[in-house]
Amino acid sequence: MPTDLAVVTDSTAYLPEELVERHRLVVVPLKVVLRGRPLDDGIEATPAQLADALRQRRIVTTSRPAPETFAETYRELAEKGAAGIVSIHLSNELSGTYEAALLAARDAEVPVRVVDSRTLGMGMGFAVLAAAEAAADGATLEEAAIAAEKRAQAGSALFYVDTLEYLRRGGRIGAAAAFMGTALAVKPLLHVSDGLIGPLEKVRTSARAISRLEELAVERAGAAGAGPVDVAVHHLASPERAEALAGRLRERLGEGLGELYVSEVGAVIGAHAGPGLLAVVVSPRR
Repeated sequence: MPTDLAVVTDSTAYLPEELVERHRLVVVPLKVVLRGRPLDDGIEATPAQLADALRQRRIVTTSRPAPETFAETYRELAEKGAAGIVSIHLSNELSGTYEAALLAARDAEVPVRVVDSRTLGMGMGFAVLAAAEAAADGATLEEAAIAAEKRAQAGSALFYVDTLEYLRRGGRIGAAAAFMGTALAVKPLLHVSDGLIGPLEKVRTSARAISRLEELAVERAGAAGAGPVDVAVHHLASPERAEALAGRLRERLGEGLGELYVSEVGAVIGAHAGPGLLAVVVSPRR
């Protein structure tokens, strides 16, 4: 079985750069189209550019990487000595990225195990780290993939958006739900469930919604049982609110908290969530 494993993911994990470098991860960017130009998510397309375009009501579209992009990535890793590759991607219910990776894996020079994380953001990012840590400890290809799957399944991804309009435009949530949220002037809380984005709760004001997001994150952390939980706070164009939320979670979770990261989402997720997004990912280590 392979012993020298490489770990690949995509740009929607929003992993902090120091973790990418430390674990020698390979990140394949999705595509974002701004002003008619296809750009690499997180490289050519920045969160600031995206937020500005959305505020000006410009059309922003996204697309998966081509299978050829994954094929080239796998080929380069094989040439560098990888004996096997774990390739972990955002939910197949939300993007064709998993399918593109799967197509490329069929003709790869070394075994490639493609994992549908059934989530996004650091819900997927923590799964990627689990695979990398397993590989570093000498796990087989299948063992590293299973470690990623288990970590992804155990996590919770909760988020607040100022409006459901961007999700409605992108087809990521039903038009009826978007209309109801607008008509009632509520602030929606959403979650990722079974690979899909769905409604969780409706709250009347932004302040109450963010407070409720915090409460739900603490509840999910408490429900994880023994052992530390890692937490990530994501945002788009809301760094102050994200840091404040992270600080409160750090204080409330205390010794039960493992690592806590704050990161801004890139253009792919941001295009569907809109400026003002706040998200919390709770990921038990066990």
